[in-house]
Amino acid sequence: MTTNNQLPQPITTSPWSIVSLISGISSYFLLPFLGGIIALITGYVAKREIKSSNGALSGSGMATAGLWLGWINIILCVLAVILIILLVVGVIGGFAGCGPLSNWINSFGY
Repeated sequence: MTTNNQLPQPITTSPWSIVSLISGISSYFLLPFLGGIIALITGYVAKREIKSSNGALSGSGMATAGLWLGWINIILCVLAVILIILLVVGVIGGFAGCGPLSNWINSFGY
């Protein structure tokens, strides 16, 4: 008589979720925008991998945190670029009263 004594498989954490969380955190300190994109890509890969593993992989929370950090970082970077463009053009800071293009903007009658 043979017995089938299978031990339960240990649940491991998805490496993609770890990379997503680390790159999401580092996007605020070392790699702005690029770290956010890496966090998004690896976060979505981790979510898909965890879902298809049928319980063999964990790390969904880390992947979700990496996704949130990545999206927030990308939004902040886009807002910063828009702010810099508006400052350079001179729209902010005295309504076209300053900035390298202020004479050109003032010629439109603002």
